[in-house]
Amino acid sequence: MKRFSAGVAAFVALSACSGGNPFAPTTGGGTGTGTGAPSIPADLAGDLTSFTYDPVAQTLIVRGVSLDDTPFEAVYTRKPGLDRQGYEAYTSQESSLGRHTTAYVRARDGVSAAITVSGEQFGQYYGGSGYGRDGSYSPPDTTVAGGLVSYAGGYVGLLNAAGSGEDLLPVTPGTPTDILPTQAAEVVGDIFITADFADNTVNGIVYNRVIADTATAVENLELAGAPIDADGTFTGDVTQDAGAQVVGTYGGIFGGTGASAVAGTLFSQGHIGALPGTVEEYGVFVLENCGGAGADPVCTQPRP
Repeated sequence: MKRFSAGVAAFVALSACSGGNPFAPTTGGGTGTGTGAPSIPADLAGDLTSFTYDPVAQTLIVRGVSLDDTPFEAVYTRKPGLDRQGYEAYTSQESSLGRHTTAYVRARDGVSAAITVSGEQFGQYYGGSGYGRDGSYSPPDTTVAGGLVSYAGGYVGLLNAAGSGEDLLPVTPGTPTDILPTQAAEVVGDIFITADFADNTVNGIVYNRVIADTATAVENLELAGAPIDADGTFTGDVTQDAGAQVVGTYGGIFGGTGASAVAGTLFSQGHIGALPGTVEEYGVFVLENCGGAGADPVCTQPRP
């Protein structure tokens, strides 16, 4: 069972050149060209209060997620062996019988996003997500060709289901299984997002989804059409079955000149038929647009 937080989560990224925190967590979105932490919907924020991520120093500080470490402000440990789809992995486990928590995070072109989920223990898990922008943002010029922009790349999700447990601290043989912690299972996949900055609408899909530890293929997640606000943020429904079933929420933020990148997260539940019970998932995406130098290979398509 997941415990939701009543507060608002914000993601704070430390710029490689700023040497400090470029913006403080706020409860409102930024301006069209400014910096700031957007308001994160409660179902995406979950138990998370905020992150602080330094991609150069390889450090991640997590605030608000219960039972991940003794301090409210927990410093997670970098785990390159758990990296997935270009996202950096960090974990926290204070003792062999303590709850294990996994986080995935990425930053590019001034936008950042992260998820954190603990392995289920004693019938509960804790998790949350956030995203934000460090720097300016401007949409494409819609008076010329270019108002329709696509973004593609890798996706990572974390489930309230036990994975292989390869990062768990060792326990004494014979320790009762009822008190053992678990490590959250990961879902990997691809994501494709299209944004129309002429009518300010975004939609997309998460596809090729597989539970990493078992190679189990799972259902796609559709990102239903949603409005893009003036500050470059958006929130919409996650659906399945061609929109017939709403299974969650997604949100994100565009950043850079001409909306060169997008970052966001999603939360879904009851959407994986291969696993028993009500499966819940936090997912993260940080993508470059298809016109960028580092665009995903799927962006290379024949031109009419």
